[in-house]
Amino acid sequence: MLLVPTYAAASAIQGVGLFAAAPIAKGTLIWRFEPDFDRIIPEAEFARLPEVARAFVERYGYVTPQIPGGWVVSLDNTRFINHSTTPNTDNATPATYAARDIAQGEEITCDYGEFCEFTLD
Repeated sequence: MLLVPTYAAASAIQGVGLFAAAPIAKGTLIWRFEPDFDRIIPEAEFARLPEVARAFVERYGYVTPQIPGGWVVSLDNTRFINHSTTPNTDNATPATYAARDIAQGEEITCDYGEFCEFTLD
């Protein structure tokens, strides 16, 4: 669940990105898994989904040892955070923190390799 004001807009990185709607200070908690808001889809349930739904989950969800149980799917615009090799967030824990000050209007980025169970090509 996002804990800071954001908006989705066109991204120079990839399609749509997530942007800070207000300045975010270094160390600010940006996102945390909220079981009453976000969703874990167990692998068996994922396998039973229609193909179009599986494609959505594969595009916008992820599997991580930090939040066990299946595919993590956020119900807010967190799904628009794009990958960067020089991210402005820290995802070394199950929560997302600002790794440095993020300016209003700046795209929020993360290193998918910090939490996803796959490697980027």
